[in-house]
Amino acid sequence: MLNLRLYMLQRITALLMAPLVLGHLAVMIYAIQNGLSTAEILGRTQGSALWFLFYGTFVLAVSIHGAIGLRTVFHEWGGIKGPALETLMWAIGIALFALGARAVWAVTFATGLGA
Repeated sequence: MLNLRLYMLQRITALLMAPLVLGHLAVMIYAIQNGLSTAEILGRTQGSALWFLFYGTFVLAVSIHGAIGLRTVFHEWGGIKGPALETLMWAIGIALFALGARAVWAVTFATGLGA
């Protein structure tokens, strides 16, 4: 039953990530074509709850999706099973989320060079 839940969760996060990836690519193309500097981009994203929600959702979906996918790889290729596999999946998921959340915070709400 756990494998079915993880399978479905990975498919749901993929469905969520698809439009977010397209949105991210559209924003990057817009920024490049208009020659926006880093300061101009941050000027548009700082303090924006919308960008925080957009990229925060993206990070959450990627963290879940990636952790489940790597769980499968470690199980099939590495032969890892049981509690070790679950612990590894959770550790990867939490690490991905922490790294992504820090980046989202830096782009949307943190201020200054040391943020």
